[in-house]
Amino acid sequence: MELGAFSVSLAVKDIAASKAFYEKLGFSTMGGDQAQGWLILKNGSTVIGLFQGMFDKNILTFNPGWDQNARNLDDFTDVREIQSQLQAQGITLLKTADEEGSGPAHIVLEDPDGNQIMLDQHR
Repeated sequence: MELGAFSVSLAVKDIAASKAFYEKLGFSTMGGDQAQGWLILKNGSTVIGLFQGMFDKNILTFNPGWDQNARNLDDFTDVREIQSQLQAQGITLLKTADEEGSGPAHIVLEDPDGNQIMLDQHR
């Protein structure tokens, strides 16, 4: 099962302070809107998202249909197919995607330790 590009979505208290901190670690902004409370930062192939006021806790994020540079992939597994495969294995989803649709959608699940995982398909 191909999950897509991986990043960690961090719930931050002060996005400006977090951005400044991660820039000192060599990250640079590759997307987002700080005024809206979210930024995507990259260092090499490592991607993190900074989200102020959007999430209660950190989230492991996968983006079906994208590579690590947020470029569209020609061939990818749609999030709805991933959803079906996970449900067939008995995994409970906290948020499901509309099975009838296509295009952007997301699902959310938790691992056995309560870590949230989001598969967020943008295309």
